[in-house]
Amino acid sequence: MFKKILTAALFLAMLCLTGCGGDNSADKNAQEKKDANKLVIYTSMKESLIGGIVEGFKAKNPGIEVDWQSAGAGKIMAKLDAERQSGHLMADIIWTSEVPDFYQMKNEGLLEKYQPAGFDELLNPFDDYDGSFTAARLGTLGIVINTNKVTSDPEGWETIATDPTYKNSFGIADPALSGTAFMSIALLEKQFGWEYIERLHDNGASKSKGSGRVVDDTADGVLNACLGVDYITAGKIDKGSPLKMVYPHELLMVPSPVAIFKDADHKDNAKKFVDYLMTKEAQQMVANAGTVPVRADVQMPEKYNLPAPVDALQNGIKINYSEVLDNKDETIKKFSNLFK
Repeated sequence: MFKKILTAALFLAMLCLTGCGGDNSADKNAQEKKDANKLVIYTSMKESLIGGIVEGFKAKNPGIEVDWQSAGAGKIMAKLDAERQSGHLMADIIWTSEVPDFYQMKNEGLLEKYQPAGFDELLNPFDDYDGSFTAARLGTLGIVINTNKVTSDPEGWETIATDPTYKNSFGIADPALSGTAFMSIALLEKQFGWEYIERLHDNGASKSKGSGRVVDDTADGVLNACLGVDYITAGKIDKGSPLKMVYPHELLMVPSPVAIFKDADHKDNAKKFVDYLMTKEAQQMVANAGTVPVRADVQMPEKYNLPAPVDALQNGIKINYSEVLDNKDETIKKFSNLFK
């Protein structure tokens, strides 16, 4: 009798263990399925630009959970370096405006070559394009003035370096933290020489913490003007800030590349996002946010006075991005030493 009871008890225990194992397996499969339906994006784009695009993508791709994290390009690269040291990149996609970083990542073999759907319909600013990264917008920078403090538009870049209106009251984002700020300094140096940057300093220009901060300080009247990013300025104008973007003839056009990491955990989802980012729907959101899209068939809002996409591509100051990469550390060091 005792033997029968023991046998039955063992049988029930085995059933319990089998059941528990089955539940664990089901839980594991469910978790793997959930993880497969994710997408992780690291970007320097502000919420006013990327937020609507992510929502549009999710509407087209129900079930994909998107985790996007926004920070300055410098902080993003530092985070990626730390993740590489740990042996695993968390991000699937990177989208910033510091073009030299993409050449560096390409050279290090980190990026997946992928040409998005409809590429022939896009404006491509990269002569050496090979699919490692693709421009998602043609960002522009100009002279942002506080209209309560500056009564007439500056005539050009030279005005900022000489006019008393801007004495001790012109801001530039730190190029060590902001990709767009770094590229703008590189473009200005290419066009006018480093001597121009020194004259900006001599007229009292100051270094700010980031591209958003410098526009905020101009909107609040702490500064009379700044070197500002188009869509960040547009967002402040939409909220009633007394700002105006002035574009000198020598146009600062900074492409914003997007790329997929070769070791991405969710590579298929990443490709779907890049495809969507280049569609007319998503590029219309880019224009509506106050920056220049990479499609010529998008309606440009008149209130931001943005250059047309084709004009931005043709009239932007031309630069060799590989040379910029080679000189990046030195440029940032020179700027930091000058604007202590």
